Amino acid sequence: MVLRALIFFCFVLFSLQCQKKVGVEHASNAAFKALELEEITIEELQEGYIGREFTVSEVVQAYLGRIEAVDQDPSGPALNSVITLNSEALDISASMDAQLVQFTEGSLPPLFGVPVLLKDNIDTKEGMPNTAGARAMAESRPKRDAYIVQQLREAGAIILGKTNLSEWANFHSSFSSSGWSGLGGQTKNPYDPSRSPCGSSAGSGVAASANLAMFTIGTETNGSITCPANANGLVGIKPTVGLLSRSGIIPISYTQDTPGPMTRTVTDAAIALSAMVGIDSTDQKTLASEEHLNTDYLAYIGQDLLKGARIGVYNGPRGRHFRVDTLFNTRLRELEQAGATLIELDLISQENPGGNSYQVMLYEFKDGLNKYFRSLGEDTPVSDINDLIQQTLSDPVEMRYFDHDRLLTAQEKGPITEAAYEQALSELNRKTRTQGIDRVMNMHDLDVIISITGGPAWKIDLVNGDNFGLSSSSPAARSGYPNITVPMGRIEGLPVGMSFFGRAWDEAKLIGYAHAFEQMTQARFAPLSD
Repeated sequence: MVLRALIFFCFVLFSLQCQKKVGVEHASNAAFKALELEEITIEELQEGYIGREFTVSEVVQAYLGRIEAVDQDPSGPALNSVITLNSEALDISASMDAQLVQFTEGSLPPLFGVPVLLKDNIDTKEGMPNTAGARAMAESRPKRDAYIVQQLREAGAIILGKTNLSEWANFHSSFSSSGWSGLGGQTKNPYDPSRSPCGSSAGSGVAASANLAMFTIGTETNGSITCPANANGLVGIKPTVGLLSRSGIIPISYTQDTPGPMTRTVTDAAIALSAMVGIDSTDQKTLASEEHLNTDYLAYIGQDLLKGARIGVYNGPRGRHFRVDTLFNTRLRELEQAGATLIELDLISQENPGGNSYQVMLYEFKDGLNKYFRSLGEDTPVSDINDLIQQTLSDPVEMRYFDHDRLLTAQEKGPITEAAYEQALSELNRKTRTQGIDRVMNMHDLDVIISITGGPAWKIDLVNGDNFGLSSSSPAARSGYPNITVPMGRIEGLPVGMSFFGRAWDEAKLIGYAHAFEQMTQARFAPLSD
């Protein structure tokens, strides 16, 4: 400890004299480096606690300093991924230091002292606003934690703050820029700040990749975890809808919404997922998970799953970017060399479910928002979707780039008791499940389906909006089935990922395949290298 303290002190002094590519390095970022926290795993962090290499307070302070230097200082990369910080984080870490002395190796709670950032559509009780990036919600301060936040705290996690997102989880306008919100501005990709962070969980993707927290939590309706994980070189898990509670999360779609972890390794993602599962009486979808709950998603890690595996290769995104295709084909050959049998799949759903999914989302967005606003009680800054529309359309900052037309379209829908909604939902489930993923996996006796997650991040463009190019998120998103993306390589210094998806409740198996692929390829690389 004496030697580490001396190194730490010298590093801080040295850093004050050193020049970075983007300016003078913060002493606070030097603390992060002196503690050797960059790319650290949950297991390594907890070994450091048990070995008394650092305290929880030192770790939390180092991450806060890293956020200041990398995310918020205009002289640095200024990634703009963190929208608010938890003013109680240091007090919480100090209380955990007092508890640390009672623990020995192997006895720490699974997330003890692990700093986590949450997407800013997830309720917390410390007084931090929960805004969905909307200026109308700037003073919305929930009085209790979302269910998954309760689970994270019980496992020992420390909530550092909230991350910026695409406003209203990118369902506010048909024309938008990923990572932009009226309240938080534009989040930037850490591999190239001129490029998009992708998806509505943009801030969570950037923050996890840039080592601003041990891991982050995103939410997905369709691609909002997998897309930013792809663009930011991360592992992202979009679980089966119902595995994790959505209570206390600002919604888009009751049918498709789910939170999920965004991490730098598959193992950390499995640990985080294990900590958040549970039956929540206020979220009926979680009742279906009772027979499938698994509090240890590490069980399949380390097994030789690729040898003899029957893997479906979904071709939907192929043929749109030759460099992505070339990298993907290389990875396919490696999977075959590892003993897998590959089966080409041109289609998963025989009928296009896109229109059904969109109608379901419109109905459920209106219904879900109105219920969420009512849940805030008399302190809600927005009474209903009508009030939201009026506040938004009269705000020049909100209207600077985008017209928020999806708010208007959703408002035109009737209640979810309408026959049109029920018909759209029934058709969506049929096309994506029994006639979709279930059908194709049964037909070919598949263990898992893989595909290209997406392409390299495009340039941020507030004039022309997003340019997604290619994606494979829809089959798993529309069915409500699990999807895991893992880095598969880089193109001109930008990461791209491979997705693993399958039947409902297949998370443990998918984690096993994803981990085997991760260990085979070792494709994750950190951004912001000196």
